[in-house]
Amino acid sequence: MSSDVTAWRPSVHGIREVFHASFTDHAYPAHTHDAWTLLIVDSGAVRYELDHHEHGAVRSQVTLLPPHVPHDGRSALPTGFRKRVLYLESEVLGTGLIGATVDTPALADPLLRQRVHQLHEALLPRTEDLEAESRLALITERLRHHFSGGDTPTWRDPRLADRFRQLLDTRVPSNITLDEAAQLLHVAPTHLVRAFSQEYGMPPHRYLTGRRVDLARRYLLAGHPPAQVATMAGFYDQSHLTRHFSRMLGVSPGRYAR
Repeated sequence: MSSDVTAWRPSVHGIREVFHASFTDHAYPAHTHDAWTLLIVDSGAVRYELDHHEHGAVRSQVTLLPPHVPHDGRSALPTGFRKRVLYLESEVLGTGLIGATVDTPALADPLLRQRVHQLHEALLPRTEDLEAESRLALITERLRHHFSGGDTPTWRDPRLADRFRQLLDTRVPSNITLDEAAQLLHVAPTHLVRAFSQEYGMPPHRYLTGRRVDLARRYLLAGHPPAQVATMAGFYDQSHLTRHFSRMLGVSPGRYAR
C-alpha cells in the first residue's frame, strides 16, 4: 500500500483540519464526519458512494460532502489519486444545504476550484490568517449560491470599504481576524471582502501586507535587524517577512538595509 499524508489544524476559524494525501490502493470504508468535507483532486480520480449512490471526483470538479451522511472512497484508476481536503465546521454552511449536496456533491466550477486551491496555498505557510479567512468567506458564499440558487451579489460600498481600510491601518503591526472586523463594523465578513476589493482593486489581506512591508522598510532603514523588524512590523517570523518583502520589492530585507 502506497500513501503519503500531511494534516494540520490551522488557526483559521471555521476550518477544523487541512488534509493532503496521495493514495494508490487505499480504500476508505463507509464512514461519516461531523464536519463538511470540501475536496479537490489534483491527480487521478476518486469513486465514492454517498447515501447509496455512486459518484466520482475528478480534477475539474469541487466536491462537497455533507456532515453525518455515510460515504466511502477509493481510487478510480490503478495509478491512485492525490487530493486536498478542508474539513469545515458544521456551522460554516449550516444544515440547510445537506439535502442538495447529497443529490449533487460535485460542482464543475473553475472559479470555485481556483479559489479552493488558493485557500490551500494561503494555509500552507500557516501564517496568512486574514487571507485564508477572506478566501474562505468567498468560497462559502459561492457554495451557498450553488446549492440554494441565486446570483452571487456584488458589493459596492465605498463608505464601508473606507471604514475597513481605516481599521486595518490601526492594526498594521497586530493581527485582526475577518470575523473581528466584521463584528466591529456590523456587517457580514463576505460583505467586507467584496466592498474592499471593489473599492481598492485588491483584497484586504494584500493591502495589509503592503502596509506591513512599508513599516518594515522604515524599521530596517532605522537600523533594526530583520529578525526584530519581522515582529515589529506584524509578520509571523523573519521568513514570513522575507517572503513578502522579496515578492514586493525584489530584494531581501537584509540586502535592502545594506
